[in-house]
Amino acid sequence: MSLKTPSKLEKMLSQGHLAVTSECGPPRGSDPEAIRKKAGLIKDYVDAVNVTDNQTSVTRMSSLAACIHLKLMGVEPIFQMVTRDRNRIAIQSDILGAASFDIFNMLCLSGDHQSFGDNPKGQNVHDLDSMQLVQTVRFMRDEGKFLGGGDISRPPKIFVGAAANPFADPFEIRVPRLAKKIAAGAEFIQTQCIYNLDKFEEWIKGVCDRGLHEKTAILAGVTPLKSAGMAKFMKNRVPGMDVPDEVVKRMADTPKDKQADEGIAICIETIERLKSVEGVKGFHIMAIEWEEKVPEIVERAGLYPRPETG
Repeated sequence: MSLKTPSKLEKMLSQGHLAVTSECGPPRGSDPEAIRKKAGLIKDYVDAVNVTDNQTSVTRMSSLAACIHLKLMGVEPIFQMVTRDRNRIAIQSDILGAASFDIFNMLCLSGDHQSFGDNPKGQNVHDLDSMQLVQTVRFMRDEGKFLGGGDISRPPKIFVGAAANPFADPFEIRVPRLAKKIAAGAEFIQTQCIYNLDKFEEWIKGVCDRGLHEKTAILAGVTPLKSAGMAKFMKNRVPGMDVPDEVVKRMADTPKDKQADEGIAICIETIERLKSVEGVKGFHIMAIEWEEKVPEIVERAGLYPRPETG
């Protein structure tokens, strides 16, 4: 794997280490202290931190601005961008803006439908889809050109990622869909959070059978459950999520004051099991508004201290 960017995440993966990423949601306001505080809790335990882009279609501080705050405090950000809110002019403009601050990682997404959020009458843009967004970043980086054909004076040096959901229906198109994202230029993949390990292992076996694990770096997504109620909500109300009955039962059978500890234990067990699975190159820990638990998870899962990349 020849390095295309100065990304620490890319370097970690290229040297064969299990990478660890996490994420922070920007605040519903303009005070940067909220995002700085979250990042400060996890920065020494992960290689890079995703900054979400108006997740669940709820208006927040922009991902790019929050990434800049993280960069200034010495944290390597992963700039998330959804195609829901921007046309190709704004997309290319924001990519250049990120590159101007030496933000070296980007995750390309479609975004949740606006009906889920606080502006249900907002217009979808989707001038490009998530695969075309991947292609756009790669074209700007590798060819040094805009989509309109003009030359870029300082092309962006960005390590390009995409998301994958091994659990969405129909299951049989999950591997072919990943293949399309890799063909579009995705160099790393972060998955939906994993609770059904058997199904995930079936998916990753299909990935490896096609040799796709050699063309991209797959980071397995994990989210610690805080309660039995959260487990039931994820199972019944979150589209594309697969929470097996035995996980819900295990949380429900645990006394209420111990459920958070049990959720963390399940998360650590998941990491331990997947560490040795072929095709898994690292972990993406999504501790939603529970960032203070990331250090414990990373330590107990044997992923700390983080390796030096040299």
